[in-house]
Amino acid sequence: MPDIATLVVFSTFPNPEKAAEVARTLVSEQLAACVNLLGPVRSIYRWDGAVQDDTETLAVIKTTRQRFEAMRTRLVELHPYEVAEVVAMPVEAGNAPYLDWVVSSTTR
Repeated sequence: MPDIATLVVFSTFPNPEKAAEVARTLVSEQLAACVNLLGPVRSIYRWDGAVQDDTETLAVIKTTRQRFEAMRTRLVELHPYEVAEVVAMPVEAGNAPYLDWVVSSTTR
């Protein structure tokens, strides 16, 4: 397996339309290879001192460690929330051709 620093990044959005708009931008700007949109998801969290219970769309973003900072900056810039969720997790192992595709899709 090649040593590829692939990341999976999670972010939630208030609706599928906004999530798709941001996903298209990240992919078209080669900041992400792919974004899967899942939903609806139910999110229960504390905000402004109260427990919230909302329906959201979850974005699962595939990118590389090299492109992460630029992707995070752009995601936060486009995100409608006051505090955007951006949680990155490293990929320990995977299908080498897929991981190679992530790298080639995010290389300018």
